[in-house]
Amino acid sequence: MKAERIMLSVMSAWLLATPQVISAHPPTMLAQFRGEEQTSIDVYQKASPSVVTIKAGRSSGSGSIIAAEGLVLTNEHVVRDSRSGQVLVKTAEGRDYTGQIIATDRKNDLALVRLNTNQRLRKINLADPNSIRVGQQVYAIGSPFGLEGTLTTGILSRIDSKDGDLQTDAALNQGNSGGPLLNSQGQLIGVNKSIISSSREGGNIGIGFATSVGVARDFIARHATGGYNNPPNRRRPYEPEYEPARPRLGVTVNQRMMVLQVDPGSPAERAGLMDGDRLVGINGQRVRNIDDVKSFLDRRPGSMVLIYIRNGSPARTQVNF
Repeated sequence: MKAERIMLSVMSAWLLATPQVISAHPPTMLAQFRGEEQTSIDVYQKASPSVVTIKAGRSSGSGSIIAAEGLVLTNEHVVRDSRSGQVLVKTAEGRDYTGQIIATDRKNDLALVRLNTNQRLRKINLADPNSIRVGQQVYAIGSPFGLEGTLTTGILSRIDSKDGDLQTDAALNQGNSGGPLLNSQGQLIGVNKSIISSSREGGNIGIGFATSVGVARDFIARHATGGYNNPPNRRRPYEPEYEPARPRLGVTVNQRMMVLQVDPGSPAERAGLMDGDRLVGINGQRVRNIDDVKSFLDRRPGSMVLIYIRNGSPARTQVNF
């Protein structure tokens, strides 16, 4: 039978009553696990609380909380059936939220959803795109067929030379769409979106695909405003901006230059930047947007003095590359 590439969202009822399996073993018993087995346990414990299940119309899939304020990254095709611009989101803890679609990118199959909450939620960190390598161990968490919090493992099989899509043999099935593909540190390296299947039922044959974190980072930076309130009918077209040759500061910011995430091991982390800082200047010159920052980085500086606001007070730090 001819193989077909299919999306991974589930066209099914919303499974609100699906039980979550929780380990009954106390922490002291985890000492028996070693090597790859312990890594899988660590990745799941770190990342699974930030993975959500999403329902839009008759379709359901998965997503990742990428900002503590309630910003969720998922697939465009997961939320496509929403007629009102709203979706239902269920967290790993079993809490239900209404989410507003604030941006989509059909070309790269990405979407951002803002949860209607004032609570601080656990988030997944984004990996450095330069750290991704074919052959590395990868982990997928999602809700295949409505089975929330399911972990599968595999390797990164291939990186597409044209669009950067990641190919993996980790078992992905309908409902994994929009969920994270993770590295062994529990960082998101891709957004799971499709598989190649030889049957109409969409069974996994070991060839799955994810949009890479490099593409996702640009999408987030372009569309995640301070209040995450971009109306869906005012989306701007996606334009790739990632250039590996440019020195990387190692932060994800919104349009107000508020830091949403600091990459582990990055120059920004070494300089002491934190989530919630707002960048205002470099080397005594004001920065108003990400393009101002990129113009400094294009000069390939060995270091620069970064000025920022933290808790309402100005501060400065030297960033070394």
